[in-house]
Amino acid sequence: MTQLFLQHLALSHFRSHAVLRLDLENRPVAIHGPNGAGKTNILEAVSLLSPGRGLRRATTDDLVRRPESLGWKVSAVLHSLHQVHEVETWAEPGQSRSQRIDGKAATQVALGRIARILWLVPSMDRLWADGAEGRRRFLDRMTMSFEPAHAEAVLTYEKAMRERNRLLKDGQCDAGWYGALETQMAQAGAQIHANRLAALAQLSAAQAEAETDFPKADLSLLGPEGVPDQPQDEQTLRAGFAEGRTRDIAAGRTLTGPHRADLYAVYAAKDVAARDCSTGEQKALLVSLILANARALKAQLGAPPILLLDEVAAHLDAQRRAALYDEICTLGAQAWMTGTGAELFHALGDRAIYLEVGEKGGLSTVTRNNL
Repeated sequence: MTQLFLQHLALSHFRSHAVLRLDLENRPVAIHGPNGAGKTNILEAVSLLSPGRGLRRATTDDLVRRPESLGWKVSAVLHSLHQVHEVETWAEPGQSRSQRIDGKAATQVALGRIARILWLVPSMDRLWADGAEGRRRFLDRMTMSFEPAHAEAVLTYEKAMRERNRLLKDGQCDAGWYGALETQMAQAGAQIHANRLAALAQLSAAQAEAETDFPKADLSLLGPEGVPDQPQDEQTLRAGFAEGRTRDIAAGRTLTGPHRADLYAVYAAKDVAARDCSTGEQKALLVSLILANARALKAQLGAPPILLLDEVAAHLDAQRRAALYDEICTLGAQAWMTGTGAELFHALGDRAIYLEVGEKGGLSTVTRNNL
């Protein structure tokens, strides 16, 4: 049977958790308890089993339990499609993050190939109203879930762009220096653009095919100043970078390219831009896109991704909560969800694992119980 879930999770000196060990099954995990007890810390630990800095984008030093500051570690047994892997990620004090898969050193991109993890957290509630950077990050995480190598293209592009920006700020005019960097940016940028368009196509197809109680979104890419995004093949990008050097030197930074793209969403049933929707409608659109992403991944891989939904139940009415839980269970996803009270998960019934998180003597405590 094709599955993707965590069978075991262990934390050591991670945030508020000195030691935590959980044995799990492939079903939703409902985590409840008071604010500040450490519920989100558990979701954050799971998010670090995928590429990047996790759902809070924290530094490695921020993740360590204090005052001990001994370093931290997250370990898991991951069922990934038809294989089972032992996965570890950790950081010693003052050191960068490391990871192992089945006892062997691994890259973060390698994590992305075996652990497909999506999340929705309260800080994303203003995604449609805030700046384009957050929406690009949201789009790139969805894109990376379909194509893990997307992360490498983004890193390559950003590294070359930083070097180009350094030349621009120094007022350098050597065409040879610019040419080499712009070739790297054009190659990686064309791949980034193609990957994003492919991801949007998969999301749109997943929405079109679904029967859901959540609103559907029409998605598109915009370029700088909100104009429709232009074709970004390698040749076009390279020419654009070369032509824009004088203007970019004046600005001290690169003004065109995939790093300026924006994700534009329209509430399809109302033909209203997401940024102009109510707070509740914006949240519903986010939930809808996460579920569409999960359905598309299930169609591609044969199993849905792991979902991390922090405080999602508190922002939905009882009918929408029940609809969300039904969709998660129909998908067969191991969805980790948090809420302050167990009553928020009543509609899940016996379909979920329930964890109650508390605090005692400055330590987070976790108890498995029934609803």
